[in-house]
Amino acid sequence: MKNLNAHQQRLAQGPKCRAFFPPSVFSLCSMFFTLLLLAVVFTGCAVSPNYQRPATPDAAAYKEAGPWTVAAPADALERGPWWELFNDAVLNDLAARVEVSNQNVAAAVAAYAQSRALVAEQRAGLWPSLALSAGANRSASGGGQNNAGGSRQGNNFSASLGAAWEPDVWGRLQRIATGADASASASAADLATAKLSAHGELAANYFSLRQQDLQKALLTRTLAGFTRALDITQNRYTAGIVAKSDVLQAQTQLANAQADLLGVNRNRAQLEHAIAVLVGQTPSSFTLIADASWSALVPDVPPGVPSSLLQRRPDVAAAERRVASANEQIGIAKTAYYPSVNLSASAGAAGSSLADLFSAPSALWSLGLSAAQVLFKGGAIDARVDAATAAHAQTVARYRQVVLAAFQNVEDQLSSVQALEAQQALRLQASSAADLVEQQALNRYTAGRASFLEVITAQTAALNARRAVAQTSGDRLVTAVALIQSLGGGWQATLAQGDAIK
Repeated sequence: MKNLNAHQQRLAQGPKCRAFFPPSVFSLCSMFFTLLLLAVVFTGCAVSPNYQRPATPDAAAYKEAGPWTVAAPADALERGPWWELFNDAVLNDLAARVEVSNQNVAAAVAAYAQSRALVAEQRAGLWPSLALSAGANRSASGGGQNNAGGSRQGNNFSASLGAAWEPDVWGRLQRIATGADASASASAADLATAKLSAHGELAANYFSLRQQDLQKALLTRTLAGFTRALDITQNRYTAGIVAKSDVLQAQTQLANAQADLLGVNRNRAQLEHAIAVLVGQTPSSFTLIADASWSALVPDVPPGVPSSLLQRRPDVAAAERRVASANEQIGIAKTAYYPSVNLSASAGAAGSSLADLFSAPSALWSLGLSAAQVLFKGGAIDARVDAATAAHAQTVARYRQVVLAAFQNVEDQLSSVQALEAQQALRLQASSAADLVEQQALNRYTAGRASFLEVITAQTAALNARRAVAQTSGDRLVTAVALIQSLGGGWQATLAQGDAIK
């Protein structure tokens, strides 16, 4: 009785689980959880420098207009429907259709969704994995000559739950996830670039088409005048007042103008086809009605263009995010210098019947720890690190080039805006003067005081001057669109400040 009480006291003082598992199990458990704790403590140890955005060229102000600062991508800022600055209802409707129907935009949307899924996949690697397995089989063993009872048959059932985890001791998995996230951000910027490009191309094509409408109306009116001039010349030739050459010159002038009209019609048709594709339609199912009285607003650029708009260029943001992704690849390559550690655990049961799976004697378990270290690979790891470093330097150079190109684009468009505004005023003056010369030459010819060559010269100059006015008007609109694109998607401007183009 005394021995029994002593045994009960020892059981009460010691860990109760020792009644079921031998001491060696607890030693293995202690080692496993100690290593697990160390793995958690050292997870994410940095093996390469943290990312810093590369420096870019600096300047105090735009050469052409307004101040600017070094680009710091802020492509997520809301740009708004910048095309509404032009106050054109048809353009607004077409732009809305681009968002949902343009296939380049749809492809960019899908690419962004793919990149986000890749981020989720890479981040899943930071967590342990669990696997459940089960099996059942029936086997038999032959009896042979000495086995009068025949073969022996039996069932075997098993079930197990396993866990595996690769502790991110050197930060490799975290850098993979961070790099994937940077790539996803670059993909998001690519999506913004695709939308900005599609909307910009749409607006430019639309304004060019409307400019062709103005050219068509202009040539139609001019053809009517040339036809009247031909009739006058034919009558004078019939009356014996002028030579046959005057009639031939009038016919030549009329035919050239008719050929110009055919060229305008061709250009308009091609622009209409391009717009159809941009909004996701076949050219045969899309039509824009010609509008000879069309006019649009050219938004004025504020005196100081906000430099922050340059920071919103999505191509700058995409280039910078690819630098960040390349930086993570250096760290990923360097982790190959260090050993990889894997932890595993499993618990299950096996027996000859399903009921045996739930009995204690059939329980199975295991704990595992493995580590691997590459000792020699002939310099392959060094080569990978060098390649990743060179790739990073390449993305840095491309990023800086994108920034320089962005500055150039803004400067180019600002200078074009100023030049075209001044040109249009001069074109209007020249057109007014040419109209007067044309009328005077025709009056003098009718009165017999001028040759028909003088009339043709005056009419050709007047037509060219009118077409130059229409061309400059269209160029101003297209340049305004290009400036908006170079600034990353628009500026804050009051529509009342715009001047109408007729």
